[in-house]
Amino acid sequence: MIAIGTALLVSGGAMAQAPATPTPPAQSAPSDEKAGTIKTISVVDMDALPAAAQEQVTQQSKAQPAGQLQRVQSAIEGEPKLKSALATKGFTSRDVVLASLDNDGELTIVAKRAS
Repeated sequence: MIAIGTALLVSGGAMAQAPATPTPPAQSAPSDEKAGTIKTISVVDMDALPAAAQEQVTQQSKAQPAGQLQRVQSAIEGEPKLKSALATKGFTSRDVVLASLDNDGELTIVAKRAS
């Protein structure tokens, strides 16, 4: 999971502010814990976002460095927990359009089904 965290941190972790269900406060992390550790995973269906948020995600996705999305998708393929989280929502790594890892270890993956 650290590999995906590193891949997302390298991308700058750009992510539209998507409406999400509130989560309980995370437990305090030990100070020796590595940066980029994924603690929770949220998969967001892009089609469920409001139009303004969809546009923001689209713009941020286009602004990613060349090949970044493919690296993220590849990293997801190598992590069973991430693949499972996507599969639970009916997605695969190929459906991922953007991913973001925040400072609290919350990984948010935005996915869109192929038209």
